[in-house]
Amino acid sequence: MQGIRTIAIGFDGSSDAQGAVLWGLNFAHDNDALVVVVHAKGLLARFEPTVVNEEIEASLAHVCDEVGVARSSVRLEVVDGDACSVMLRMAQPPVSADLLVVGTRGQSAHAGHLLGSTSLELAQHSPIPVVIVPRS
Repeated sequence: MQGIRTIAIGFDGSSDAQGAVLWGLNFAHDNDALVVVVHAKGLLARFEPTVVNEEIEASLAHVCDEVGVARSSVRLEVVDGDACSVMLRMAQPPVSADLLVVGTRGQSAHAGHLLGSTSLELAQHSPIPVVIVPRS
């Protein structure tokens, strides 16, 4: 069995997503894997792309600083589409991720739910392993 070479981490700026990035960066460091942080840009973000990209970039830079990873060593992909579809596509070329990492819940989380709709759907449909990082 081949090791994990590329990790795709879902990131929407939420605290759960930040936890997923922290976990994914540490796992990547321990396994010498490449990291692609993925932000799914929904319909509303298309109206203010610069603001969304700047907020995601700043939040990602903060998490990288926290772990001590150079921001330049992490590739950020901002992709049109819903979060689940975008993450599922990361298993295909050109990214060809070997592992998907997401937080338990994202920006549109409903109180009381253990898993958000994206993490649950990924666990059900992903052709590759999925790590769902619990709230810290």
